[in-house]
Amino acid sequence: MMKRQIRVRAGIVTAAAVAIAGTVTVGISTASPEDRPKTTQTTRTAKVTRADEARMEALFDQWNAALQTGDPEKVAARYAFDAVLLPTASPRIRTNRAEIVDYFEHFLQNKPVGKKVKSVINVLDHNSAIDSGLYQFTLTDPKTGEKRAVDARYTYEYEKRGGAWLIVNHHSSVLPSEG
Repeated sequence: MMKRQIRVRAGIVTAAAVAIAGTVTVGISTASPEDRPKTTQTTRTAKVTRADEARMEALFDQWNAALQTGDPEKVAARYAFDAVLLPTASPRIRTNRAEIVDYFEHFLQNKPVGKKVKSVINVLDHNSAIDSGLYQFTLTDPKTGEKRAVDARYTYEYEKRGGAWLIVNHHSSVLPSEG
């Protein structure tokens, strides 16, 4: 009698698990693309190639090269017209080209040179990606010439618009000390 009860209970549990799995599978397969999560733990999907990831890695280098020109207009040109910039060295959110140029007019006085320390790139599709991680800037005091390193965290969201990859959202903040 005891073995029969165990088999019956096991059968009920198995049937319930199959029913739940079927329900979840149907729910996932019928979800529209906009309802499905856009990011996963991995950086690639079957459609995304290593070349796509390398292209995203190069975008930071292009942005950093624009910083080296000392021209705020060239840096701002890396951003979409409707980009949002949450900058490291300003409490103001910048939401248009003029505000982004204004920020870089001040920031570039420190002759910043950026270097990525750790990067996690999520290529969402062939037209969008997110790059988050840690970077370090070497800044030069314009009055004394003294250099200092600033560790910061960042997130860049890129979109391909009109054939060009542009920053649509950029957040950067000083890395807090561990405590």
